[in-house]
Amino acid sequence: MRMWLICVCFFLALHTSAQEKEYITVKKTTELMGSRFDISVVDVNEELGYISIDEAIAEVNRINKMLSSWDENSETSQINDNAGIKPVKVSLELFRLIERSKQISEFTEGAFDISFAAMDDIWKFDGSMTEIPSESEIENSIRNVGYQKIILDEKDKTVFLKEKGMKISFGAIGKGYAADRAKELLVSKRVKGGIINASGDLTTWGTKANGEKWMIGIANPMSKDKIFSWLPIVESSVATSGNAEKYVIIDSKKYGHLIDPRTGYPAMGINSVSIFAKSAEICDALATAVFIMGKEAGISLINQFGGTEVIIVDSDNKIHKSGGILFETD
Repeated sequence: MRMWLICVCFFLALHTSAQEKEYITVKKTTELMGSRFDISVVDVNEELGYISIDEAIAEVNRINKMLSSWDENSETSQINDNAGIKPVKVSLELFRLIERSKQISEFTEGAFDISFAAMDDIWKFDGSMTEIPSESEIENSIRNVGYQKIILDEKDKTVFLKEKGMKISFGAIGKGYAADRAKELLVSKRVKGGIINASGDLTTWGTKANGEKWMIGIANPMSKDKIFSWLPIVESSVATSGNAEKYVIIDSKKYGHLIDPRTGYPAMGINSVSIFAKSAEICDALATAVFIMGKEAGISLINQFGGTEVIIVDSDNKIHKSGGILFETD
């Protein structure tokens, strides 16, 4: 049986020769939001390209200062610090992001939930865990989880976590949101094209320097240089969630690091999920949700979204896809 996984691949043309302007691709790799960001832009010269990239980096850093739960001065930390105590007035930008996060939670029946941050760290994926947590430990770990307990006041733009001990985190949506905002900034500055890759949360606009579409490849991990199928992405985004790197094996059973916030147990039955949509924010959130929901429920969910597609690799390494993905599998 072949084993296929999803990986994001793209070729960057260095220049063109038959256009009115000669464009080049400028790329920079840096660490932002605790993750690797690869930012590539298509521009008329290297200097302008790097200026644009630095502006995108500044935008991501701005968002991180708002969303980071590690920064005690962030709006997110203020919300968490006042859990069960009082509502916190926040910026309209953060209010709307939390509002959208709750809507995604409702649509996914809690498979996506920014309040998952309150779960105790009882699952260890650093090699130290030798047995699974007890039922009581798992029950305790989810006692303060629940998007319904995030109270939003539209009039005053306040956020209130109903129970003491509750926390929110944007780990499953924040990088996608930041990629979207950085892209929006560069598009507003008339940057011809580019790719922002936030550790697998990828968004594109425009074309490559030679005018061709950006492409992603479905690759065989046993032969990473061999591409199974190419898919064009035009003004679009992709995000992938998987358990290939962070997992633990106990009593011959594999437990991945993606925990179902509703049960406290790791999601089972899927190796990877790749979501294709216009927004990197949506891709980021839905990749996590579908992984947790499972292939049947996940594909059914995606089929209800306009302009959104999914490729799932199950635990038997079989590929499943939504109706808009056009390639043959075997």
